[in-house]
Amino acid sequence: MFFSFSLCFISALLLILSFPSTDFYLFAWFGLVPLFFALKNKNKKQTFFLSYLWGLIFWAGILYWLVKVTFLGYLFLVLYLAIYLGLFGLITNYGLRVTDYGLLFLPSAWVFLEFLRSNLFTGFAWVLLGYSQYKNLPLIQIADITGGYGVSFLIVLVNVAIYLVFISKESVFRRMKRILAVFVLLSLCSIYGYFKIHTPLSAHHSLPLRISLIQANISPYEKWDVKFKNEIIERYVYLTQMAVRKNSSLIIWPETAFPGFWEVEEDLRTKVLDLTKEVKTGILLGAPVWEGELIYNAAIFISGEGEEIKRYRKIHLVPFGEYTPFPKILGFLQHKFDIGDFTRGKEYAVFLHRLPCTGYPFSVLICFEDIFPNLVRNFVKKGAEFLINLTEDGWYGKSSASFQHLQALVFRAVENRRYMVRAANTGYSCVVSSLGKIVSELKDDRGERLFIRGIHTSDILPNSEKTIYTRFGDWFVLLCVVFLIFLL
Repeated sequence: MFFSFSLCFISALLLILSFPSTDFYLFAWFGLVPLFFALKNKNKKQTFFLSYLWGLIFWAGILYWLVKVTFLGYLFLVLYLAIYLGLFGLITNYGLRVTDYGLLFLPSAWVFLEFLRSNLFTGFAWVLLGYSQYKNLPLIQIADITGGYGVSFLIVLVNVAIYLVFISKESVFRRMKRILAVFVLLSLCSIYGYFKIHTPLSAHHSLPLRISLIQANISPYEKWDVKFKNEIIERYVYLTQMAVRKNSSLIIWPETAFPGFWEVEEDLRTKVLDLTKEVKTGILLGAPVWEGELIYNAAIFISGEGEEIKRYRKIHLVPFGEYTPFPKILGFLQHKFDIGDFTRGKEYAVFLHRLPCTGYPFSVLICFEDIFPNLVRNFVKKGAEFLINLTEDGWYGKSSASFQHLQALVFRAVENRRYMVRAANTGYSCVVSSLGKIVSELKDDRGERLFIRGIHTSDILPNSEKTIYTRFGDWFVLLCVVFLIFLL
């Protein structure tokens, strides 16, 4: 049994290393193979135990940065998420015995479980297996058809094929035929990717839009301390004035950049409105807002004339951070752990940035909203031609959290063929093209991208086309589920 434990540990380690900060994404293509060997000839109890242990090791290694915020939350989340990998182990126990269908059965099961994890109980669509390939540009282009789940499918498919080569008692010819089929599928996906990369995007606008990101690098603990509020707003004013010199037509502050409630802090609000009049440039900023008895985490767009044009209220809140789920059962936790009392927004808001002779429709994603594919595509379906993510990852220190978060952003860009702009208080602030390529980023002379202060200016190219994924959503997941039902 010790040998099986060792194989589970090796498998989990290979998958951990395939994600940031190491980014050894090739490891994902054979990272499941040791697990398959560990589960060979095991009964159901042994299978679930080993695969659940594998899940515990994987999630503990991936989410280590959550300990900086909450150890209990970290422990609970790791124990919960490992259940999905335990279930995959049980399915593997069956699927690998049905070799005629196992090659497609297990990838389909993996996709279904990832989809379930991404949507059940508010969902946690973090580090999907396909996200490990976010730097593998040719391969991830299929996401505009299948979503990120299609890339996960391919990775599990290759892992199963490698395993079957070693354990199958079939003829050499039949094994080679299976490998050839997998190779042809990967080749077709890569060819499609190269075609998309080298095909010019048919953009709605002939001229790019110049934007500037403000990364003020303010401690997330100081943001809510009233004695720092004037210092914070002055820093943003100074950085904004510097950004205007770069001829930007839109300046972006990160999530909750405004140090207080927008309606309450009248003197600070006046400073911001006067600033927009001074620089004559639109500013998008994150701020908590108080509307009647309701509190929202919002994004506010102010015109160059100092008028609030529109606001977006965050739709997908962070459970146990911004609100308490199932309040009738878990309401006692709210005050015990100082959980926020934000209200969920309802409108998929589309802002219009007006310039002479044209307008640029865009939408905003706050915090981890960019990890949810369907939420993002709803904004695109409403007309957004580029997307902005305002976030605060400073709670997690200098860790891989920001870069794991970025992976999801890359896939949202490819799925919808939209430029994605990421404005983070402490980093990582960058611009991702509609091909999923990180085209520009904020970093200092030492190459540091986290916990630095600065301005980043870049040109983006809005786009109005809608992809297959944007139009039809997770049809590929449905196809996988139909296949599973058919086989069972």
